[in-house]
Amino acid sequence: MPDSTVSNSSASPVLPATDSAENQRRRRWRMLKDRLASYGVAVGGMSVILAIVLIFFYLLFVVLPLFGSAEMERVADYALPGSEAGHGSGPSLHLAMEEQAEIGFRLTGEGRAVFFDLQNGKTINEYALTLPVDAGISSFAVSEPTSARFALGLSNGAALVARHIYKVSYPDDKRLITPGIEYPLGEEPLDIDENGGALTRIAFQDGEEEATIVAQTADGRLLLTHFLKEESFTDDAPELEREQVLLFAEQQGTQAEIMQLLLDKEQLNLYIVYADGSLVHVDVSDKSEPRQVQQLRLVDVGLNVTSVQFLTGDISLLVGDSSGRVVQWFSVRDERGNQALKPIREFTEQTHAINSLAPEFSRKGFVAADESGLIAIYHSTAQRLLLIQRGSDVALNKLAIAPRANALLVEDVKGRLSFWSVDNEHPEISWSSLWGKVWYESYEEPVYAWQSSSSSDDFEPKLSITPLVYGTLKAAFYAMLLAVPLAICGAIYTAYFMAPKMRRIVKPSIETMEALPTVILGFLAGLWLAPLLEANLPGIFSLLIVVPLGVLLFAFLWQQLPARIRHFIPEGWDAALLLPVVLVLGAVSFGMSESLEAMFFDGDMRHWLSSELGVGFDQRNALVVGLAMGFAVIPTIFSITEDAVFSVPKHLSFGSLALGATPWQTLVRVVILTASPGIFSAVMIGMGRAVGETMIVLMATGNTPIMDFSIFEGMRTLSANIAVEMPEAEVDSTHYRVLFLAALVLFAFTFVFNTLAEVVRQRLRTKYSSL
Repeated sequence: MPDSTVSNSSASPVLPATDSAENQRRRRWRMLKDRLASYGVAVGGMSVILAIVLIFFYLLFVVLPLFGSAEMERVADYALPGSEAGHGSGPSLHLAMEEQAEIGFRLTGEGRAVFFDLQNGKTINEYALTLPVDAGISSFAVSEPTSARFALGLSNGAALVARHIYKVSYPDDKRLITPGIEYPLGEEPLDIDENGGALTRIAFQDGEEEATIVAQTADGRLLLTHFLKEESFTDDAPELEREQVLLFAEQQGTQAEIMQLLLDKEQLNLYIVYADGSLVHVDVSDKSEPRQVQQLRLVDVGLNVTSVQFLTGDISLLVGDSSGRVVQWFSVRDERGNQALKPIREFTEQTHAINSLAPEFSRKGFVAADESGLIAIYHSTAQRLLLIQRGSDVALNKLAIAPRANALLVEDVKGRLSFWSVDNEHPEISWSSLWGKVWYESYEEPVYAWQSSSSSDDFEPKLSITPLVYGTLKAAFYAMLLAVPLAICGAIYTAYFMAPKMRRIVKPSIETMEALPTVILGFLAGLWLAPLLEANLPGIFSLLIVVPLGVLLFAFLWQQLPARIRHFIPEGWDAALLLPVVLVLGAVSFGMSESLEAMFFDGDMRHWLSSELGVGFDQRNALVVGLAMGFAVIPTIFSITEDAVFSVPKHLSFGSLALGATPWQTLVRVVILTASPGIFSAVMIGMGRAVGETMIVLMATGNTPIMDFSIFEGMRTLSANIAVEMPEAEVDSTHYRVLFLAALVLFAFTFVFNTLAEVVRQRLRTKYSSL
């Protein structure tokens, strides 16, 4: 009986004596809720993982097309249009296409303009150009491709300028393209050689206010004829004011004949290419006094120049030679400050003579055809071969690319035309263009650069991600440089030394800072903090010296006070004494700023930095970002670190103190080591916050994508760049996909960094869990 009593009394607190139906129902309900909770947690965790994986694959899905190769497909093959009438069976002088790649244009050697259907080669319209009866075509040149203008040098010393046009109308709601020929400078040929000799070579450009024709005459003279345009009130053609100058009457330093003349679209530079591979560069910006700038060889001895064309923008020259090599040349400033043509990059994938080069209209790509019948698509800036494919079994002698670079028209030596569709969406992207230094046109040397847009139609996008990654790491570094020591030291003091009542005030106050919107911090940093720092630079740097030394001096003096005064402040409340000290020392540092600037920096520290140290200064710089973003990151690191230190079992601290260790020894050798996994996690989470921060770096920096680690220069980060440019990016464009690539890089960086951090944290946890 006593045993039974003891047994029932000991069991009653755990389980009722009678297992009633109500208890069973409650127990089943509790078990059901436990299972539901476990399933819910599992489903939630898996959903988060699935969402992250889906984000990764979506980013990858958008990015992958950037690295695809070009593709070409033959659409049609037919005889030269216009030859069926008994004329125009010889090689074409010129081939072109309208923007929709539906109608082709062919200019014959007899001066007939043939428009034809690109799908089947059937002639749509045919026009005979208004040539003088007694004159034939002796030379030919085209203006820059988008203008669709061309010039014919005639055997009587005149030149005729024309252009092919395409009028679009919509009768019965159906698009109709009507091709035609116009004469922008008038139907009458322009007199070039007053002696009436044939123009054997010609170059031509036509602008809004002026036109320039450079022509070689039959007797070897090289004439530059400049026309100023004046609006005519009686005729569609403008009135022309003519000025002519003789460039020279014989070849300059060579016995070879002139092979080709090229005049850039700005009508500033003339390039004379000779048959022996030499080139003469003439500055014709002053039309009355042209001057020779440079003479050089374009190819090695034993090779011949077989094709020369401007790359779009007319800054670079593409030179094809008899070995199948294509070299890009453009002007670079030399050591003496003079502009000189230099070979920048070469393409050696073809092995037969380059017969024709066709640059794209709006990108820095081009197509090359050789005498073996191969067609190759390149991109100059990316220095990338995108495709090489056989176009014919015989040599190819003419190429035309569509304005949208989605079609190609090819003529071979047998008089056959082939029409090709081209899929080449993102040729400008390569590993080197994204991550390496690239030598862009008009730059003095290869650089890392991000510049995705410009006001110029001939702009070359610069899409290097390296400056953005560099700016991201730079911003995070300076933010962490401020945040980590302050947050960790503050958290350790709060958790280990501070009085509990004061801790209950300080910890929530700092954690509340995390709720402050970063857009507010960025706003204050850009509009208030940046000008304040600029006006008080010496004060900011003196603050780094005055405050630490002042705090140490105050602590020393405090220790010299009598014990009854020191003990008047309760233990753990000492930090409250430092608040007025720090504020006073900060005010003193800022107050000394003007005097220090006048004493050591001639009254202007910004100018002193620039003139004496060669350091540039931007108002919105890394210093501003470090302070503002550090302020945003501190609450995260502080909160996690404080929890980690405060959660160290008290028996470890008491045991250490009982064994004779001082509080500092206990802190350094026991508490911090035990809390190190949590502290490390705090730093990593803070780092992730700094890397992904958008609004502060967007508003507090100059958003300049430069690679300079100076604290006085700005930067542009991956996240800020995405926020700024994504709304303006054309969907599925190269720019759009590169922004997604930047997001993928940021995603991968965060993932890899956090994974490594977790591995380190687990090792620290295992190592110090036995303490």
